[in-house]
Amino acid sequence: MAILSKIRERSMFLIIIIGLALFAFVLDPSTLGDFFSSSKVNEVGQVNGEAISRQEFAEAVDQYKQNSRSEVSEMQAANAVWDNILRKKIYKNQLEDAGISVGEQDVWSEILKVPSVQDNPQFQNEAGLFDELKFKQFLADTKENNQSLWSAWSNYMGQIKENTETNTYNSLVTAGLGASLKEGEMEYVIENTKLSGDFVYVSYASIADSLVSIKRSEVAAYIKANENEFKAVSTRDISYVKFDIKATAEDEEAIKQKVGSLIGDASDRNNEVIVGFKNATDDKVFLVDNGSDLNLDEDYKFNASISQAVANDIFSGNEGDVFGPYKDQGYFKISKIRAVTKMPDSVRASHILIPFLGSQRGTAEVSRTKAQAEELADSILRVVKRSDSKFASLAKSLSSDTGSAAKGGDLDWFNYARMTPAFRDYAFTNSKGAVGVVETPFGYHVIRIDDTKNTQKVLKLSTYASKIIPSEATENDFFQKAEQFALAVSKTTDYTALAKENNYNLRAAVGLEVLDENVPGLGNERQIVSWAFKGDSKIGSFNRFDLTGSYVVAVVTSKTEKGLMSVEKALNTVRPILLNEKKAALISANLKGSSLAAIAAANNTTVRNAKDVNLKTASLVGVGVEPKIVGAMYGAELNKVYNAIVGNRGVFSFALNKKEAPTALPNYEVNRKRISASRKAMTFKIYEAIKSASEVEDNRASMYGSN
Repeated sequence: MAILSKIRERSMFLIIIIGLALFAFVLDPSTLGDFFSSSKVNEVGQVNGEAISRQEFAEAVDQYKQNSRSEVSEMQAANAVWDNILRKKIYKNQLEDAGISVGEQDVWSEILKVPSVQDNPQFQNEAGLFDELKFKQFLADTKENNQSLWSAWSNYMGQIKENTETNTYNSLVTAGLGASLKEGEMEYVIENTKLSGDFVYVSYASIADSLVSIKRSEVAAYIKANENEFKAVSTRDISYVKFDIKATAEDEEAIKQKVGSLIGDASDRNNEVIVGFKNATDDKVFLVDNGSDLNLDEDYKFNASISQAVANDIFSGNEGDVFGPYKDQGYFKISKIRAVTKMPDSVRASHILIPFLGSQRGTAEVSRTKAQAEELADSILRVVKRSDSKFASLAKSLSSDTGSAAKGGDLDWFNYARMTPAFRDYAFTNSKGAVGVVETPFGYHVIRIDDTKNTQKVLKLSTYASKIIPSEATENDFFQKAEQFALAVSKTTDYTALAKENNYNLRAAVGLEVLDENVPGLGNERQIVSWAFKGDSKIGSFNRFDLTGSYVVAVVTSKTEKGLMSVEKALNTVRPILLNEKKAALISANLKGSSLAAIAAANNTTVRNAKDVNLKTASLVGVGVEPKIVGAMYGAELNKVYNAIVGNRGVFSFALNKKEAPTALPNYEVNRKRISASRKAMTFKIYEAIKSASEVEDNRASMYGSN
């Protein structure tokens, strides 16, 4: 009665809840399950029961993309952020369980060890020594007056804290990965004990596959018995035909003629002169006005850096000469010689890089302004002009390019194309021994030209280029072909025959996963993957996609849902295993007899000899690596026949007639150290191990599965 009374008291509440659920179900039946598991709606996953919210994940992805300056795709960012969040949460659990706590003082101590902090002149006293108070004052001023820089420092210190926690945990685990002298002795004995004996070997290949039948039910049973090896994620297989929209020979000829017509002067309908490329006085304006697909290139060109089909002709010309039209890297071009000079093809130089806040080398610890960086670079220039011998020491102490700084600023030999333009122009237009200051996106460089070689003729070219693209008629033709093929696909299930009939190349993309973005043969085509996983996509679903430079007609050919791998998918893996198991049973039935000679005669083979084999290599001459057999020999009694021992390549019978232990060593410290070092070298697997032991639920498919 008490229970009924409580139900009556809460009846209105229950009616509201059930009513809302039914209303949602009427609108969309699929929402009913979500209604009663609403805690999952705002989650993208869980780690050991701790939720990862959609908001947390989405904000982290956006931040990652911003930090990467949009150089990563959505899925690359999503995968990187997911891995970062997993690592943080998994290590957080381990640190809490281990009672490890990293405090502010620990983080501060680590920051003070950073070379870029210790060696920054801004944080040093008059004696050139690091001053902690100056560094603290800098952080305090930054927090008060420069929020963007403070944000960068806060993130940096947060990363230091995470790294310190991770390193502390890994160090504690590593400390327990030693080895005892007894282990060293066991390893030495096992690896160096020599085993000799005789054996009879019957290969699995001696029984034809056709004599052994494998049932579907047997494959299914094997999969079920070995579930961990056959766990499957949700996948899709597709087949597709790609229609590359390529310019025809007629298209190319039309483009070539159009480009060639721009060389000389022409007249318009009013008989007014249209100045051609050869007589143009402003090449940059000419290229813009006439729709060149490449901008004016201000760089000098070496013979080897232009199309070798025309290089010799162009380099034999003089200023003002025009060459072309010629075909080069997907364009038809005409080139005019704008300037002729001489230049080395290689320069050796040294530099001292002084970055500033906002430059590409302006990391969180760089606080100097652009004006301060320029002033410092100029002062260094004055010093090295007075005393060149000080260049190397100044580079080591002041340059932020740590790679060259360690070598006294030496950049070794480099060619014209390697360096950023301002640096390159100074290096290749000055003589050996020249010293100067140059500004680049990385900061201010104090540059010294150490040597040059292979001075030769170089040209500055103005080049008009028209990209070789298909005409509108050609594009329409390819569109019609794709449309006709898609229509034909809708009327058949034999896509292979249809493609062959039309002489199309039908390609396959197997095992696409819901978060993939790369389609083999097509590259990053996330839209195709999303379509294959959409709720209404089923086997036989097809679609035409408009890609850059091509059309694709794709068909879903197979679907695998999350769970155990299907028999069809696992067949190629399981069938050889089951074949060998059945063959082993057939062979074992015939490996009977009181002696190896009798067993060999009954199986129409010979007795073979194994001499001085060991567990380290576990190899039998004429057979190959057989660890199970050599292991069985190691534990066998002398002169006893062991029958039907199943190995990698066949079934064996053997008799051990000699087991020779190695000479004992005075101590096994060397072996112990080797085992210990080997174990500690595997610490990079610590994270993967604890990740495997963690309960991770990845529901990102709910965010990206049908985008």
